[in-house]
Amino acid sequence: MKVDSFFLNITSEDPGRLFAFYRDVVGLTPKPEMGEWSLDMGGATLGIDGHSDTRGPAKDPTRWLPNLFVEDIDAEQKRLEAAGVKFIRKQGKEFWGGVISTFVDPDGNYAQIVEYRPEQAPAK
Repeated sequence: MKVDSFFLNITSEDPGRLFAFYRDVVGLTPKPEMGEWSLDMGGATLGIDGHSDTRGPAKDPTRWLPNLFVEDIDAEQKRLEAAGVKFIRKQGKEFWGGVISTFVDPDGNYAQIVEYRPEQAPAK
């Protein structure tokens, strides 16, 4: 299979609120050529929409777990916390050199900011 692009659609009971969170708080750039409530995620597209079967907060918040790779996790985490974003994991270190902070969006989904620090990975 040759995939030409990647579009992830997440549904919400209140898609406008969720879109505003990812645009205004997280800071993703709108991608209107892919739809009114579409955002750029490093070349992939995050589309936010409503669905008749979507009600209330996420029942399984780890079902989708986007990793947003950033250059400075310290600065991004401080910025998001200042905006009221709740983190459930703060700069956990992974064996492969990743530093990961997990936050909760308004629908209760988890998302992560990640900084890759290869110097922290064990030598092979």
